[in-house]
Amino acid sequence: MTNATAELTGTQKVAVVLMNMEQQQAALVMQQFTDTEAEEITAEIVRMRRVESHVAEQALTEFHELTLEDRLNSRGGSDVAAGLLEASFGSERATGVMNRVTASMAGRSFEFLNTAEPSQIVTLLEGELPQTIALVLAHLRPGLASAALAGLTDSLRTDVAECIAAMGPATPEAVRIVAGALRLRSGGLVAARSATDVVGGVRPLLDIINQSDVATERALLAGLEERDPALAEEIRALMLTFADIVKLEERDVQLVLRGVDPANLALAMKGAAAPVIETIRSNLSERNRELLDDEIANLGPVRMSQVDDARAAIVRSIRDMEADGRIVLTRGDEDQYVD
Repeated sequence: MTNATAELTGTQKVAVVLMNMEQQQAALVMQQFTDTEAEEITAEIVRMRRVESHVAEQALTEFHELTLEDRLNSRGGSDVAAGLLEASFGSERATGVMNRVTASMAGRSFEFLNTAEPSQIVTLLEGELPQTIALVLAHLRPGLASAALAGLTDSLRTDVAECIAAMGPATPEAVRIVAGALRLRSGGLVAARSATDVVGGVRPLLDIINQSDVATERALLAGLEERDPALAEEIRALMLTFADIVKLEERDVQLVLRGVDPANLALAMKGAAAPVIETIRSNLSERNRELLDDEIANLGPVRMSQVDDARAAIVRSIRDMEADGRIVLTRGDEDQYVD
C-alpha cells in the first residue's frame, strides 16, 4: 500500500473516516470525543472539503472502519461539519462548538502578521477602510494590535476603535478575502506564527487600549468621547486603573509593589484617594514605608502627566501579572473612589 496518508495527522485521518460514514453512524462515533477533540476534528472536516479517493481509501483501511462503496470521493465543508455536530450533540451544543471552530480558523488567517513589526502592519493597512483595519487588528494579539493602533492618525484611530467595538463575528469568507489580499501585498514580509481567536466588541477593544501607551490611550479616549460619549464612558468604566489596586488580595498587592521603585510609587500616590493610599501603605514592610515617606516628603509639586505616567507603569504591571495568572483582579460594580 502506498503511503498516501503519511502526511495526514491523526485528527485528519479521523475526519476522513467520519466524512465517509453515514451521518448517524458518524454521530455515534463523534459522541465519544470531548468538546476539544470534536472541535479539532470539525475544523479538519471544514478545511478539507473534498478528499481524494485514494487518500480516503487508505485512511479507511488504516482505521478498519467501513467499506468504501460509493463514498470514496468524500465531501466536507461547513455544512457537513455542522450537520454532523448537530446529529452528535444536539443543536445548542453543536452551535457552540461550531462557533469556536469558526472563530479559531478565521483567526489563523491572520497569524502570518504576528511576527510583523507594528509599523509594517500600519504600512500594509494604509488606504484601507476603517472596517477592514478593525477586522485585522481585532484578530491580532492585543499588544501587537495596540502598537499598530498607535501608529494610525488620531481620526483614523478613533474610526477603527468604533468599528472594533461595534463589530460582530466576521464571516469566514470575508476573513479569507482580507487575509489573502494582505498576504499577497506583504510579499512574504512576515512568517506564520501562533494563531489567535477571532474577536470583536468592547472587550477586545479594551484589551487593545490596555496595552497602549499613555499618550495613545488619552488620544483614543478623547476621540471616542467626542465621537461616541456612551462608548467612551463604557470603556472607561471597564478600564483597569491605579485605584483598582484596592480590589487585589493583600498577597497580590504585595507582589505588585515588590517591583515598584519607591520614587515612582510616591509619584503615583500623589493625589490618590485615601483607600488607595491605605492599601499601599499597609502592604509595605516597615523599611519600605520609611523609604516611601522620604520620597513623598521630598516630592514637591509635580505635573499631572508625571503622575499619570507613574500610575500607568504600575497599572501595566498589574495587567501583566493578571495576564500571567500571578494575581487575580476582581472586576465588578464596586463604588468608585473620588478625591
